[in-house]
Amino acid sequence: DPVSDPDPTQTPAPAQTRPRPRHPDHTQTRPRHPDSDPDPDPAQTPAPRPDPGTQTTLRPGPGTQTQTQTQTRPRPRHRHPDPTQSQSPDPVSDPDPTPAPAPRPDQTQHTYPGPTMAVRASFENNNEIGCFAKLTNAYCLVAIGGSENFYSVFEGELSETIPVVHASIAGCRIIGRMCIGNRHGLLVPNNTTDQELQHLRNCLPDAVAIQRVEERLSALGNVIACNDYVALVHPDLDRETEEIVSDVLKVEVFRQTVAQQVLVGSYCSFSNQGGLLHPRTPTHDQDELSSLLQVPLVAGTVNRGSEVIGGGLVVNDWCAFCGLDTTSTELSVIESIFRLNEAQPSAIATTMRDSLIDSLT
Repeated sequence: DPVSDPDPTQTPAPAQTRPRPRHPDHTQTRPRHPDSDPDPDPAQTPAPRPDPGTQTTLRPGPGTQTQTQTQTRPRPRHRHPDPTQSQSPDPVSDPDPTPAPAPRPDQTQHTYPGPTMAVRASFENNNEIGCFAKLTNAYCLVAIGGSENFYSVFEGELSETIPVVHASIAGCRIIGRMCIGNRHGLLVPNNTTDQELQHLRNCLPDAVAIQRVEERLSALGNVIACNDYVALVHPDLDRETEEIVSDVLKVEVFRQTVAQQVLVGSYCSFSNQGGLLHPRTPTHDQDELSSLLQVPLVAGTVNRGSEVIGGGLVVNDWCAFCGLDTTSTELSVIESIFRLNEAQPSAIATTMRDSLIDSLT
């Protein structure tokens, strides 16, 4: 019957046009009946994130085991540094992250070693070690290309106190005659290369000022002699160079001659304790120079009678180096006048000085 028996191959049309009944939204939470479901286990419910600085505790449900959990507070931002561990500076807690500057050499004089004797040395069989080394209270410069024996003599005496720097100036190894300096600064000639100047700045202490000098008399070690307080300069030195010496080395500058020799750096050597002059320096000149320098002075020789004091001797307040040919009498004079063995310079005015002067006259 076409009315009572529809065609089974055709999909009934009313199923597509019949409006679907509206069901409640399953994503929304319905009010729960008190007897429908038990309370969920609070141990399975994620706990809310605690606010920083507060502590929250979870109360366990009736079917869970109680566990004691140690809750740690947030780490404070600023902590007292551990003295046994090195920590990088915190830019927030430490407004000045730069390290403290090294103490100046005048503040560390108590760390200088005790009195020592003058040490003999030679540079490639050359006894004029004052040409190949420059010694101050803050640093020591030695020429490059020397033997290990020469370097070991300086490093063995000085490496624990001041830096020993291997350097060259204007491509030359005679650095002791090319530069002049003290614990405050170092002056180098204008023909010093940029690489040499940068090497010196990297190796020397930060408190030491380094500066080029435009001077016609470019061998500064021959025309200038100084300690940490006073400098003697060549009478014909430029006025600008004299001002640079005074400003960089922080010394008083005097134009003088030593035994009628204008090369004051070659014919005398002095430290803050005493000084050694050309053997033919008159007595009145010694008294005049001693009053200028405010240190005791004596005339003497090095390297078995050599008059070139600056070429055969380098000295600071606690150590001295001289050539291998220096005799025991000359060593005694050097140790006494520079107070290397705590001997009083007054002892020089008798036997030692007479024996040297008589042999020369």
